[in-house]
Amino acid sequence: MIDDDSTPDLRHTDGASPRGYDGFGGVVAPRSSQSTPWWPAPKRAPEKAPNVIVILIDDMGFSDVSPFGSEIDTPAIQALADDGYRLTNFHVAPVCSPTRAALMTGCNPHRAGVGSVANMNPGYPGIRGGLPTDMPTLAETFRGNGYATLMVGKWHLTPETEMHDGASTSTWPIQRGFDRYFGSLEGFTTMYHPHRILRDNSPVTEEFADDDYLTDRLTSEAIDMIDGVRSSGVDRPFFLYFAHNAVHGPVQAKPADMAAHRGAYDAGWDAVRAARFERQKELGLFDADAEISPSGPQNTQGVPPWDSLDESTRELYARHMEVYAGAVTGIDDSVARLVAHLKDIGEYENTIIVFASDNGGTSEGGVNGTRSYFSQFTFSSGLPDDWVADVERPLDELGGPRVFGHYPAGWAHVSNTPFRLYKGTVHEGGIRSPLIVSWPAGLPRGDGDRGVRGDFAFVADLAPTLEELCGVTRPTTLRGAPAADPDGSSFAAALRPTEQPSRPTGQHVSFLGQRSYFEGRFKLVGMGWERGGGDGPAFWRLYDVVADPAEVHDLAADHPDVVADLAEKWRLAAWHNTVFPLPDEPTMLVKIPSTDLELEQPVRLRPGAPTLERVRSYKLIALRSFAVEARFGGALGEGVIVSHGDQGGGYILFAEDSALRFSYNAYGDMHRTEIPLASDPSTVTLAFDALDGFAWRITAVVDGVSTVLVDRVPMLIGMAPFTGISAGFDGGGPVDWELHERRGWFRYSGGLRDVRYTPGAKAPYNDEIVVAIDEISARLID
Repeated sequence: MIDDDSTPDLRHTDGASPRGYDGFGGVVAPRSSQSTPWWPAPKRAPEKAPNVIVILIDDMGFSDVSPFGSEIDTPAIQALADDGYRLTNFHVAPVCSPTRAALMTGCNPHRAGVGSVANMNPGYPGIRGGLPTDMPTLAETFRGNGYATLMVGKWHLTPETEMHDGASTSTWPIQRGFDRYFGSLEGFTTMYHPHRILRDNSPVTEEFADDDYLTDRLTSEAIDMIDGVRSSGVDRPFFLYFAHNAVHGPVQAKPADMAAHRGAYDAGWDAVRAARFERQKELGLFDADAEISPSGPQNTQGVPPWDSLDESTRELYARHMEVYAGAVTGIDDSVARLVAHLKDIGEYENTIIVFASDNGGTSEGGVNGTRSYFSQFTFSSGLPDDWVADVERPLDELGGPRVFGHYPAGWAHVSNTPFRLYKGTVHEGGIRSPLIVSWPAGLPRGDGDRGVRGDFAFVADLAPTLEELCGVTRPTTLRGAPAADPDGSSFAAALRPTEQPSRPTGQHVSFLGQRSYFEGRFKLVGMGWERGGGDGPAFWRLYDVVADPAEVHDLAADHPDVVADLAEKWRLAAWHNTVFPLPDEPTMLVKIPSTDLELEQPVRLRPGAPTLERVRSYKLIALRSFAVEARFGGALGEGVIVSHGDQGGGYILFAEDSALRFSYNAYGDMHRTEIPLASDPSTVTLAFDALDGFAWRITAVVDGVSTVLVDRVPMLIGMAPFTGISAGFDGGGPVDWELHERRGWFRYSGGLRDVRYTPGAKAPYNDEIVVAIDEISARLID
């Protein structure tokens, strides 16, 4: 942990000086504060306040849509760019939750309490996983100015231990300013059989059909919400936040969308990346003499050259990218449906549409990609060398509901063309996002204006920009207390061809010990693992991101004075934004507050009750032994007794054809067995005993008689089982696909009384550190 006894000037200017570098030694003026509400001179005067739609894509790289150089045909997104403006120097946080926090509040992520993903809460203000009560969200601002506020899709601004039905809903979308909500509180969900969807504040309990694709469903829900507003409030403007779950892993797409890209990636990632960069220069996104960041294993965290792969490996890797491209096509179809509906109801021209991604393309599929996403997407340390990473599946199943997969890191390198590295880093590949802003009636383009803007902007600037464009006022009080000031500044001037935008004074980006600071032409980067740790001169890299946007040339040795100056400004900004303490201490990220122990208490479920939420379910089994007891009150019927998980990993106990059966899905590797029965049981207990090496032995005890079902299987860890526990049916995604094809949800028809989960001893490799909540409070006071 880094500590510092100095007391900085805590200004709402990101802690930076009021002037910044422009080139090598020059200065620029500070970023201006937000001007008074303004409507630009339109080509057709809006008769009412504009509608606003913010479309945010999950884990999509800078170059993945055609306006930013992609070979993926995205005509609807291209049309938005043709009607509006592309910002090529727009930055976000390295991961999703912090970006969403800054977008919603106009404040920097740590200051908004979400400096990392909302799944993490070690008890410090900057990474507690939820928005402060004194920071108005965009929804609260727009609703306070007379707008209807609507949301569909991913929220990810609620601490994960507060997502279950017994938790406070104070951080859920409806309580943070939205009139309507349909989507997932989680950081992601599957595109087929989503694991947990809310409508407003209630879980959706319907069974999703096998071909019900989530992007399409979210689009239909959004259109229905718009129509609901229009049918009752003809002149009331609306704010719609459409937060796509695509293209976050597990990456899935519709069959026709994948087929449309068949063979498009056979040439490999080196060729596709080079072609994208050439298109980007042709589009005017970069200068003709701009350089692309280098490839090769030493520059890409291990990605091999395409021509070094054998034929079968190339075929598999190309299919992974076809799936990803199909998911992007699904997003474009969604945009097309929204725009067509707006035009049909006469609202397109007076609707501001913002399109962006929450971070760069991700390497979490690993160098080889995976068809077993949850075995790779785990936060557990010390996994054995033989840990399952990729269960082989037929190529034709990739992208469908049976496979939870993700493309290899080489394709993420393509997604982030021309930048370095990936999601999760403060290099440009992690934080440079495509941004399109379109408002035909209010922001028309002049003759000869290609709509490409290279002005620096940060995600916290979006809220002030939209507030200015719409003429709405951010509240000065919230819930009876003064509202926090924003950190962002409007970049609306960059969208007005007659005005000269001002440059920002400075912007820090921080994530899990990584540091970055922008000012004028310069970007300072500190990534400890690349240069042996510490924060001395050898720690820092310096780039001229105007001349060198892909961070190819490190200038730190040439300009030590600039490095020292920007490093100090980063430190001041970090203090102001509650970035400290930094998680350099290895145990910090495995600390949990003692209040989380409430979720580890035994639970009894009645048959047919809504599926228990994922985190509440996982706490009962996480890296430990546990027992599941089912009690019966009559003859053995048919149906699912208990189910936990889905095609990404899980287990299920069911009765069929007068037999008791058990299936265990080890990240796609199926284990099926029958449990001996002498008569109708009164109790059946499944005992999961933790073994060395992240494994379980599973035993069935039927009325006192024990039978070992599986000697050893890999534990379900991290985000698996993803779908929570269902008693009396197979809720959410199916655990055993063959059973699902035969029986669907297969509701239990006999006399099942209840199912009880009893957590047992934690395994020695469970490295969670429980910290008393009063100890955390004392640390913060000190």
